[in-house]
Amino acid sequence: MTALRNKRALARFADRAEAEAYVASVCFKHGPPRLFGVELEWTVHHADDPSQKLDRHRLAAALGEHAPPTLVPDSPQRPLPSGTPLTVEPGGQVEISTPPCTSLPDLFRTVTQDISHLTAMLADHGLVLGERGADQHRSPTRMLQVPRYAAMEHAFGALGQDGISMMCNTAGLQVCLDFGEQKYLQDRWAAVHQLGPVMIALFANSPSIGGMHEGWASARMRTLYGCDPVRTRPSAVCADPAQAYARRVVDTPVIVVRGPGPSWIPPRPMTFADWINGAHDRVPTSDDLDYHMSLMFPPVRPRGYIEIRYLDTPAPGGWIAPSALLVALFSDPSVVDGVLAATERAAGRWLAAARYGMADERVARAAKDVVALGIEALPRTGLSQDQIGFISRELEGKL
Repeated sequence: MTALRNKRALARFADRAEAEAYVASVCFKHGPPRLFGVELEWTVHHADDPSQKLDRHRLAAALGEHAPPTLVPDSPQRPLPSGTPLTVEPGGQVEISTPPCTSLPDLFRTVTQDISHLTAMLADHGLVLGERGADQHRSPTRMLQVPRYAAMEHAFGALGQDGISMMCNTAGLQVCLDFGEQKYLQDRWAAVHQLGPVMIALFANSPSIGGMHEGWASARMRTLYGCDPVRTRPSAVCADPAQAYARRVVDTPVIVVRGPGPSWIPPRPMTFADWINGAHDRVPTSDDLDYHMSLMFPPVRPRGYIEIRYLDTPAPGGWIAPSALLVALFSDPSVVDGVLAATERAAGRWLAAARYGMADERVARAAKDVVALGIEALPRTGLSQDQIGFISRELEGKL
């Protein structure tokens, strides 16, 4: 594997067309839809005072051998007992990212075990997981002093406070799905975007963030939008989403250029296309383009699979219903067709959903149809009748 990575790292792009072809091939892969997974982030708080600044050393001690090198440089970063890796975000948020699963019951068992283990580790050191998609208690403070996050903060800071808030005070539930067979890719891409406003409204739980954006249903999504719209706005829904996204990536400004020194801030403003054309003294490689793509933050991000990023992190346990709903809604092409019909009236209402949630009439009407469609499709997921009943009640309670 190392040899293959090194070989790919040496690849160069003669022009933007080659770079765009690379992005499309890496980000949009098709085949039978079998796999799914979740990534869960949480803010972390002192149990006795959630407004207290998070103590870096206490967090490191709590995570122990599971801590990432960005927090503890010599850490072995051992996975959690189920095999799931644990990472830490710039403000001290913790994140677990499950391996791909083919069984929703297996996914539920894995994540439940991981959360129990993580919660116990934190509790032993007087820490608890947050229960919302944004930290309402503290102003944003970057804990991780690494070149990547310093360069990001520098780039986002020119646009205001939303960037540092997004980096340090937000936490999201990400659900990952296969693209599916090529003939269905366009419909699945359209459906996952049209679902965005509905899912935001149904599961929004971040009414403010560090004293900013008071009264929003999802201040987290509001902050994401304000951070850097070039890289955080939704992607195009069109006949050729792979080409459109590839063009977007290559035209997006580069905000991190890795190097041997402590500063990874680019020496001058440039897009990746500019870099290919000689704007920097080092020729970019496919490894640089991979890294550049990791700094794209749309609410739906293609990574060879569909990474759905528009959900606020709920309290531990609250992740099950939205995850099951999304898996069910993409369980069959006929269900996807139903999603497209049910969400048409709410398509594009991203900010309205983030601002007003279920108080937005068009979004709320679409949400009722989506929940009914999802409950009807839950038996396709392999869940037991008891699990289906529990999830159905959770979903109906959101209406």
